[in-house]
Amino acid sequence: MPRTPDPDETPMLPLPGSPSSSWARFRERLGALFSGADPRVCVAFWLFGLINNVLYVIILSAALDLVGPNVPKGVVLLADVIPSFGTKLVAPYFIHVVPYSVRVVIFVAISAIGMLLVALSPEYTDGGSVGTKLAGIVLASLSSGAGELSFLGLTHFYGPFSLAAWGSGTGAAGLVGAGAYALATTSLGLGVKATLLTSACLPAVMLVSFFTILPRSHMHMSRTSAGYRAVEDPDVVENGSGLGDDHEVASDERETLLSSSFHGDDSQKAKPSGRGSIGWHSVKANLQRAKGLFFPFMLPLLLVYVAEYTINQGVAPTLLFPLQESPFAHFRAFYPAYNAIYQVGVFISRSSTPFFRIHNLYFPSFLQVINLAILSLHALFNIIPSVYLVFAIIFWEGLLGGLVYVNTFAEIGDRVPKEDREFSLGATTVSDSGGICIAGFVSMVFEVWLCDWQVARGRDYCRRL
Repeated sequence: MPRTPDPDETPMLPLPGSPSSSWARFRERLGALFSGADPRVCVAFWLFGLINNVLYVIILSAALDLVGPNVPKGVVLLADVIPSFGTKLVAPYFIHVVPYSVRVVIFVAISAIGMLLVALSPEYTDGGSVGTKLAGIVLASLSSGAGELSFLGLTHFYGPFSLAAWGSGTGAAGLVGAGAYALATTSLGLGVKATLLTSACLPAVMLVSFFTILPRSHMHMSRTSAGYRAVEDPDVVENGSGLGDDHEVASDERETLLSSSFHGDDSQKAKPSGRGSIGWHSVKANLQRAKGLFFPFMLPLLLVYVAEYTINQGVAPTLLFPLQESPFAHFRAFYPAYNAIYQVGVFISRSSTPFFRIHNLYFPSFLQVINLAILSLHALFNIIPSVYLVFAIIFWEGLLGGLVYVNTFAEIGDRVPKEDREFSLGATTVSDSGGICIAGFVSMVFEVWLCDWQVARGRDYCRRL
């Protein structure tokens, strides 16, 4: 018969070191770590990061199916990256005149149209279809580039948890995009056309996330001197929660976040609220801002992406071992495995800012350059004895790339004055696309040279793909 507890009996506490005590401490620390985080903000920005980047991954996963065996796959990479790079290079100087709500609708429309062009154009056996597919890829790339700089700028108003959620979402895009495409076209038996048509519906998730999930009425901004706006609520700046329910705001002095992303300076107060213009004074001020961002933030991000994508596109296809010394039955299996391991590392590190921060951005960037050197030396001289060591280096490569990405924008949030922060977050995104573009051109030459070197020395594995 169960014992009736004595009301005066002192409850037994978990013994120090017991599993229940350790779990209680872990929950307490976790609760303190995420104190002030708004779940709606985190979910919204995670979805922004996922959907804005997942089409890029799907397109690269479908490269062979899109253009066929006779067109270099680097063409797909460049069509997927160069328009995004151009957008990030010029858009920060004028995009502030467009309200965020209008931007999101435009991004969704352009992405959907681009994917429909890719999906509905004839198969690559029709000589004229490749151009149509590439046009669709260009549209999707333009939308992705503008979306990245806009959503990163938007994190300025929602605090560090929004940035952490965005970074985690972009990391998940690699896993979800590659995995979903492989699952749809193999396990589910869907054709390439059906899979791409389905992916054309994904951008609509951003509309739901922006207009339904994201809280838009809690924060207010003040006027700034160059068209971008700073967070005015000090509680938001301090705890990053994105909440300001207890603050009364006069309607003639402030306005809600998403009515517009531009305010003029004091000399322009006569202009209607929420509207702005693109003048030489504003462009000149922002160019000066961008100049100050180059060495502390843009250069380390550029370096890590040049090294990272040179590894992925130029070196990894030549990192091959005899099949009997590997877990694979075919040489074609090496590259997808490397890509999957890399994406896992990226996802983990891009989700790490609530738990771990780095402040010296150059150190992991130089470590990535060392990774490039080591793997290139192996491709040349076969110095790594096991494919599993290559797996470890590729995983480490993904960790370093993701760390530099999220910590670059976290450092901007910490070190850049709040009146410059929205512009700085968007403008710095040019470095990752610029690095991918440089690596794309380098890799097209480097991969061929490495493969020729190996074949000339009796290792012809790269010819058996």
